[in-house]
Amino acid sequence: RLSPLQEAFRAHHGLQCGFCTPGILMSLDAHLRENPRPTEAELREVLSGHLCRCTGYAPILRAALAAAARLAEAADA
Repeated sequence: RLSPLQEAFRAHHGLQCGFCTPGILMSLDAHLRENPRPTEAELREVLSGHLCRCTGYAPILRAALAAAARLAEAADA
């Protein structure tokens, strides 16, 4: 079973070659556990420590925002 973050990466095409994906997923997972309602600027800061040559970060950011929204909904339920 995929986590909400992994599902969002798949749905928003945040996965390309896979080189950067493990580190990005780990960083975002840790950040979302500490801050389940991040701003786009906060997520950009988290991603700034990673080098992705494939996606230009746009799909990765969309996936992170979608995962954050889903996690926030689950926390409110």
